[in-house]
Amino acid sequence: MRQKRYSSDLTDSQWEIIKPYFPTARRRQHDLRREVLDAILYVVKTGCQWRMLPGEFAPWQTVYYYFDQWREEGRLQCLLSALRRTVRREAGREGEPSALIIDCQSVQTSRSGGIASFDAYKHVKGRKRHIVTDTQGLPWNVLVHAAGDHESQWALHALKPVESWTDRVETVFADSAYQGLGNEIESDLDWSMSIVEPEGEKSGFSVDPKRWIIERTFSWLGGWRRLNRDYERHTDSSETMVRAALAKIALNRLV
Repeated sequence: MRQKRYSSDLTDSQWEIIKPYFPTARRRQHDLRREVLDAILYVVKTGCQWRMLPGEFAPWQTVYYYFDQWREEGRLQCLLSALRRTVRREAGREGEPSALIIDCQSVQTSRSGGIASFDAYKHVKGRKRHIVTDTQGLPWNVLVHAAGDHESQWALHALKPVESWTDRVETVFADSAYQGLGNEIESDLDWSMSIVEPEGEKSGFSVDPKRWIIERTFSWLGGWRRLNRDYERHTDSSETMVRAALAKIALNRLV
């Protein structure tokens, strides 16, 4: 077991909470699963390359192997599903929300290649991260696509999976970019859409009702340097990186 600890590492109590979601039949002197998770969180937090992982972690090839495997299995998606319910119950709320908030964030891509295009509104060449949260700012879905695609093209794709995870949702809050999707969401998901407009005529940044919650979630991601740009070749790897950061954020709210 390595001795050096980083602020991104899981605490003992956090590891005890999530350990059941990373089962293994192997017996080792130290738990490789925790060491791999710490290494993944280190990469997302510091923004370093896989090959530049400090030597006290497992070999970078091992870490990337498990990252790739857990990505394909949807392991972090399952973990987030459990964590958000736990956080909500700890806050005295129902495990499932009755309202969701949807928005997206445009980020530049690197030289790694993959899907990307130009967002003419934000003047960003790269990708968009579509995130669906509840009113606690906890993520219910993450979807990454080319920045040039309009929000309305992907909104239903981001919301549709949530339908199978909860039957309590009644309302989705969004900004004016999603205007005109109300009928489609009502017919496909049986949810109502509420478009949140800025209060009054204000120039520059304004704190909009409900939408400030998801903006806060985006600001949380700003503390994870790997997410300041999209360095991944594949969008599902990008989504997994975001989920890793959000899982640690949720754990920090528990212990």
